[in-house]
Amino acid sequence: MSILSRIYGETKEQVSVNIFTLKNINGVEVTITNFGGIVVSIKVPDRKGIFKDVVLGYDKLEDYLSNDCYFGAIIGRYANRIEDARFLLNEIEYKVGKNSGKHQLHGGFVGFDKVVWQWKVIEVDRGEALQLTYTSKDWEEGFPGELKVQVTYMLTEDNALEIEYLAVSDKDTVVSLTNHSYFNLLGEDTGDILSHELMIDADSFTLINEDCIPTGQISAVAGTPFDFTRLKAIGKDIEVEDEQLKNGFGYDHNFVLKVSGKIPEKFAELYEERNGRLMEAYTTMPGVQLYSGNYLESSRAYTNRSGVCLETQYFPSSMNHINFPSPILKAKEQYKHRTIYKFSVK
Repeated sequence: MSILSRIYGETKEQVSVNIFTLKNINGVEVTITNFGGIVVSIKVPDRKGIFKDVVLGYDKLEDYLSNDCYFGAIIGRYANRIEDARFLLNEIEYKVGKNSGKHQLHGGFVGFDKVVWQWKVIEVDRGEALQLTYTSKDWEEGFPGELKVQVTYMLTEDNALEIEYLAVSDKDTVVSLTNHSYFNLLGEDTGDILSHELMIDADSFTLINEDCIPTGQISAVAGTPFDFTRLKAIGKDIEVEDEQLKNGFGYDHNFVLKVSGKIPEKFAELYEERNGRLMEAYTTMPGVQLYSGNYLESSRAYTNRSGVCLETQYFPSSMNHINFPSPILKAKEQYKHRTIYKFSVK
């Protein structure tokens, strides 16, 4: 596996930005920029050997500078929503940036998706990997602690994009990092993903209110439109009369995974029968946000539901619900998680 680098452009502050091409022996290519750690493209073959880009995104850096759909980006310091943009930690209330009504979404006004990361190509036991680093200052977007973050991307020879997240803070804080790629296995310019079949190995999901904020309730998927325990077309139940689907304008929900957290375990499959492309997903995180691209028209490049996200994470607003997994990172301890997206055909 090889990595090539070139200049991608400059930010409005005239900071230089690079773009990297990761390529393996099978001809699979992944391009990533150090602006927001964005996965710009993933080119994989179908059953006829035809390569297409299967993630949504833009061609030019300028479009990413005002990317309100978070295409392909690293999300942090806290992925997803924080209710009322506030939380308690060590009996102290912290107020963070309100960038989604009265709530916070994906790290605030300037999250990790909107900064230029330092980069280097490193040698690992299976070849080269792209390592991105960023230091989030104490009180950035209202979060306590200086947080040093490292995200490593590696493309393997069996067509898997592996993402490893590491972080250390000098104060107790909260952390939940993810990648916000939108997948379309037909190709990023081919319309909606409603024919894609999806399996999520989860027996329950977290309920949301009309603001897409978790209520704290965990509900069984059995007998609901949220039952993806076997492969099912995303579009099969997306328009049925259901309060949760109404609240999310489709799927925009966290699923409770069965993974142990020790090693990446398979939690999902995404399959498109028309061309045979299959994506298997693995993680060490306790939750995954299924988002069916319900508001993609705001991107000015795609229509609604033309991509689907599987964002591995702690639960949304998890620090505000005692029955949810704790996203608290103690000072000097290490946050670590791994997520893998593996591509093949059948």
